[in-house]
Amino acid sequence: MEKQPFQPVSTGVRRDRGSRKTRPFHIVLALPFVVLLGLVGRVSLFSDVPRTSTIPINASQILQQCSDLYRVPGPSPDFPKRTQSDRLQPGTKPVLIRNATIWTGHVEGLETLFGDILLADGLIKAVGEVDAAHLAAYEDLATVDAQGAWVSPGIIDVHSHLGVEASPHLEGAADGNSFQGTMAPWMRSLDGLNTHDEGLRLGVAGGLTTSLILPGSADAIGGQAFVIKLRPTTEKSPTSFLLEPPSDLGNGTHLPPTHLAWKHMKHACGENPSRFYGVTRMDSVWAWREAYNTAKKVKTAQDDYCLRAEAGNWDNLGSFREDFQWQPLIDILRGKVKVQTHCYEAVDFDNFVRLSNEFEFPVAAFHHAHEAYLVPDVLKRAYGPTPAVAIFSTFSGYKRESYRSSEYAAKVLAEAGIRSDHPAIVSRYLVHEAQVAHHYGLPTYLALSAVTTTAAGVLGLDHRIGFLKIGYDADVVIWDSHPLALGATPRQVFIDGIPQIEKPYGWAKLAESQSAPKTPDYDAEAAEALKHDGLPPLQEFSATTADRVVFANVSSVWVRNEDGVEELTGAKDLGFVTVEGGRIVGTGKDAAYVEALSQPSTHLVDLQGGSIAPAIVSTGTSLGLQEISMEASTTDGAVFDPLQDDASSILGNTLIRAVDGLQFATRDALLAYRAGVTSSVTFPEGGFLSGLGVSFSLVHVTLNHLEIASVSTQIAALRHLLLDRLKGDAGIWFGKVALGLMPLVVRVHSADIIATLLELKAEVEDLTGAALKLTLLGATEAHLLADAISAADVGVIVPPRTYPYTWDDRRIMAGHPLTETSLVPYLLDHGIKVGIAPQGIDDFSPGMAAWSARKLRWDAGWVAVEGNLTEQEIYPLVSTNIDKLLGVRANPAHGDLVATRGGGLLSFEGKVVAIISPRRGSVDII
Repeated sequence: MEKQPFQPVSTGVRRDRGSRKTRPFHIVLALPFVVLLGLVGRVSLFSDVPRTSTIPINASQILQQCSDLYRVPGPSPDFPKRTQSDRLQPGTKPVLIRNATIWTGHVEGLETLFGDILLADGLIKAVGEVDAAHLAAYEDLATVDAQGAWVSPGIIDVHSHLGVEASPHLEGAADGNSFQGTMAPWMRSLDGLNTHDEGLRLGVAGGLTTSLILPGSADAIGGQAFVIKLRPTTEKSPTSFLLEPPSDLGNGTHLPPTHLAWKHMKHACGENPSRFYGVTRMDSVWAWREAYNTAKKVKTAQDDYCLRAEAGNWDNLGSFREDFQWQPLIDILRGKVKVQTHCYEAVDFDNFVRLSNEFEFPVAAFHHAHEAYLVPDVLKRAYGPTPAVAIFSTFSGYKRESYRSSEYAAKVLAEAGIRSDHPAIVSRYLVHEAQVAHHYGLPTYLALSAVTTTAAGVLGLDHRIGFLKIGYDADVVIWDSHPLALGATPRQVFIDGIPQIEKPYGWAKLAESQSAPKTPDYDAEAAEALKHDGLPPLQEFSATTADRVVFANVSSVWVRNEDGVEELTGAKDLGFVTVEGGRIVGTGKDAAYVEALSQPSTHLVDLQGGSIAPAIVSTGTSLGLQEISMEASTTDGAVFDPLQDDASSILGNTLIRAVDGLQFATRDALLAYRAGVTSSVTFPEGGFLSGLGVSFSLVHVTLNHLEIASVSTQIAALRHLLLDRLKGDAGIWFGKVALGLMPLVVRVHSADIIATLLELKAEVEDLTGAALKLTLLGATEAHLLADAISAADVGVIVPPRTYPYTWDDRRIMAGHPLTETSLVPYLLDHGIKVGIAPQGIDDFSPGMAAWSARKLRWDAGWVAVEGNLTEQEIYPLVSTNIDKLLGVRANPAHGDLVATRGGGLLSFEGKVVAIISPRRGSVDII
């Protein structure tokens, strides 16, 4: 690095001893000049008593080192003038994107242009209008006609574990945490980064271009995080993925010497360190204070050394105090590191804010931050600028720390002046998190900014990414619809000007999907969440009535029938639907309508162009068996596993029944109800043999490679249960299964295990002469055996989107833009009866997936958009098909209905406003 003359630099971080602002400014400026002239034995300028001092031969290096201590991270003044990217891959061809609708990120996210974008030398060279003479300067120019499609900056994930928590998960590749102690600021996520991780490729397919790779949250200080681009490089090394790496990595960075890159440090509050190390919050806070106090002492010694050197007091100067282990925290105190903190609850925010003020360092962002919306003023008290928050849209309730979470948090925080970005559970679906937050009230421009411009600012990289601006990195996404539209999918993704999807699949979306959804008004609900500290009453409705209810301005009505669903005749012209005793008794302005309006007890509900649709049926989660999945005292608990546990002396051959552990009115269940899920088939949570699903006659079994017993042992046990006439409860129920009188539901993903199950099914049928009713739950690799599954008349219930969480589901059908189709439409095309379960059943335990039932309406909507499915085709997949596949005998006339205002049930524009229940003979007006 070129040596620079010493300059005093204002860092915004107060030095512990002798602020330069208190010393004569001209003396500080002149001192290096005197030293560099090599003058020796001069009278000290800082003493009234004349004395001599011997200037060391390395004085200039010492002063440069001291100057470097106070340099502020960020780009040099000349950085915007760069003509090519420091990440330019030789041979990259220039690209002209024509006829695009361009969301630039400028003007607080309000600027939209129509025109062209020129990418060259790894940079954006022009946006909007591109001069013809400018184009003439480039040979081999590739042209992409966007045909009016939306184009945005690349998506940025500020909370990612890509590459350090492997996809698919393997025990030998879990490098996200150090378990050597609660304080590990010297650890680095880069040292565990696996660039072969499937999540990188899949993330790009969701428009993701940049990620902050954080260590995990087991430690109170987990270590240093690094920003990467997701583009595979020719070098293929983890280091080559880095964006603006710190110069002390020794990686040969090509950034200008005046450009100091930001570093990042991961902290974690609360329960995680407690779970992994048995420490309390008091332990963690003390550990922080002790660590920072240690760092502060070293920093003070360094400052004292430099103050003396700068003052020309060379005699007995000694050595510069260095501490390789604690230097990362010293850099935090010097304002050179972005502090990224995993924190959930008010107590944690308050603790960390006090820590930031005690040791005078700013906090870049609080991550997860479930209760941040309840205490925005606490965040504003943090040292320095108010931290950002990186939150989930709806993922909540899985532990005490997230129990008071709210889907309105992003809206509330935005109104409090705190912007947020949304790290999804899977980085590929980060934009979907922004979409859901938008539905619940986050304004359009803030929702888009949350995963682009705001995220870039959190990383300290908004000088080069997060915007479509001349001179910025050529990270660009061309979308098939508005980025906030349900199912929005990249048509192409450019990173450093290089197209990342070799052969994009997909098709143009409908015209209505080219605008941001008109989202409902949730002001009242957000106010209730705040009023009740995140736990608003969910069983109270504005009205519950068996009287007449007239729904006005109804655009369509879908109801169950014996074959699936049907649209009522002339539904599009109905306008009015009259309900009495929970049943539709009239449509349009008929006699029932006229009579209803004449009654004073009639409730009139304006749907404003909304619809009435079949209520949703959920399965695959522990909905109704728990309140907080990670708090054992609030759950039914895990059932004993006959392949692992010895409880036979008590239970014998008894099957566990979920109904015996049922909890009524859990928050997940009530939130799902308010989102149109009125029934759920829930299984006991356990290992190989879970038991009988609640209320219904079906047996649930899990087969995978993660159990202690081998897969072959699990299959042998299942064969024994089906073919050997056992005594007791298990014998009775498995006897019914073997004779085809009730279904067997097997949670399975691997195509290899599915193939074995198909053979076992045929074996049982040969011996019994009855058709075994087999339903596969999860089945993420079912597409590999679609013909065989169809021929065997086996049904499947799958997640709406698949991801290689484990080795058992590594061979996914990724969907657009990577594959021609996705799992659900592919299975439907092969004549398989399909149901859709909530997202997450292929990743989390049934308990951890319970929160996702409330999003099943949008999961189905996304499948419909990607698979180009009609309402007639999609509604059964989350209602009647689930019942049939699980053996639920449901009378179509008794099927619940859901009324939505402003749009359909499966859209972002619809708000659930009523549950119509023929079974209960009433209507809940929400």
